Amino acid sequence: MYLKAYNHLLFLLALLVSCNVSDHHHQDDHNHEHTNKYNDYYDGVVDKILFPSKTPDRVILNLTENPVESVAVNWRTDTTVTAGVVEFTLADPGSKFRENVKSIKAETTLLVSQHEKEPEISANYHAAIIDGLKAGEKYVYRVGSEGAWSEWYQYQMPDPENKPLSFVYFGDAQNEVKSMWSRVIREAYKTIPEVDFMLHAGDLINRHDRDIEWGEWFYAGGFLHAMVPSIMTPGNHEYRNVVLSPQWKPQFNLPSNGPEGLEETCYFIDYPNVRIISLDAEQIDESVKFRNAQKKWLDELLAKDAKKWTVLTFHYPVYSTKPNRDNEKLRKEFKPIFDKYKVDIVLQGHDHAYGRGMVNNVPTGSKVRENESGTMYVVSVSGPKMYDVSDDPWMERRAANTQLFQVISIEDNTLTYKAFSADGQLYDAFDLKKSDGKPNKLVNKIPDVKERLGE
Repeated sequence: MYLKAYNHLLFLLALLVSCNVSDHHHQDDHNHEHTNKYNDYYDGVVDKILFPSKTPDRVILNLTENPVESVAVNWRTDTTVTAGVVEFTLADPGSKFRENVKSIKAETTLLVSQHEKEPEISANYHAAIIDGLKAGEKYVYRVGSEGAWSEWYQYQMPDPENKPLSFVYFGDAQNEVKSMWSRVIREAYKTIPEVDFMLHAGDLINRHDRDIEWGEWFYAGGFLHAMVPSIMTPGNHEYRNVVLSPQWKPQFNLPSNGPEGLEETCYFIDYPNVRIISLDAEQIDESVKFRNAQKKWLDELLAKDAKKWTVLTFHYPVYSTKPNRDNEKLRKEFKPIFDKYKVDIVLQGHDHAYGRGMVNNVPTGSKVRENESGTMYVVSVSGPKMYDVSDDPWMERRAANTQLFQVISIEDNTLTYKAFSADGQLYDAFDLKKSDGKPNKLVNKIPDVKERLGE
């Protein structure tokens, strides 16, 4: 108890020091730090979201590479809990389902982490795959160990053969996640509560190893993380000096089917008619070895891609929304592959403004001709940190100073896209329609809402 109080005091002192870090916006400084305001932070929940206990916390579902038959689950406890179990069964209107549960033993990993002079956090992270599940069925599950269980959560398996596949896409949360990003993820759930998964395009937090910020991220989503599976691609703020967050792999449970050395950051997930691919943008930018490995892997993967739809996500934009920012290396190395295999849509973050448009196979970023499709590129932001938005011609719809989330659904030959602002208003919309042997047809459905350009 005395040690906990001492750590608590050190933590509060560290918060005061950390607020003096300056914010730099240089386009090539991918390791910069940003001030995170905590003046409203100490509200009695610091212990709960920072320090683990015997009771499971930070419970999260992740998609597996075969999401119609299995789902991954992770959670955290203190180090006195050395083993974890998942109990699950089909959901039932009553309480007797508890008499017929199956059990799965979790793999347990110890993580000891410390950000600068803040408290050292020791926690056991537990990971399991629940498999043998059936499309369209609803299951209940709980995690923990004898005497310290989570509540029972419910999870609806996707049924892409009989209903549209739908997901929510978030750009950077990153800053003031507990106080300012929480409303966005909760509004998204209110808008489409039966969504199949959530996709995060990097920079979930600001400082890669700061456990209090990871605690904020889990706090903001609350039980949603445990009921709606997530996938995430790392941003530059999940890295420091090209070293991945120590929390990333213990707290998430993502596919390891990408290039060697990029497990759980570069991977793919297959639904019957949709392939979702995550690239590790920071390693593309910083490592020739991993850039080339991802190029080779992606080319080979798309060459044998039999899925009707291809969705890519990575952090740095191919075409930027921020004035005077340009990821030329990424575009030069990877856009020819996107063009070669006619990737349908690319979901990105990093630039802290909104823009979307279809771009043809030229390096200038000019728009495609009417009704002729290239790849649809989207850049978005869900957190409160904002940059100016440029007037580059590739964007057909753009926004500044606007927190957003995007709802995407795919059924047969139609991809339906809707972007909502944090207050739940529809801000942008379009359909992509497939026709055999022809380019996708873009059908704009932009609402009669004035563009928010920060003027």
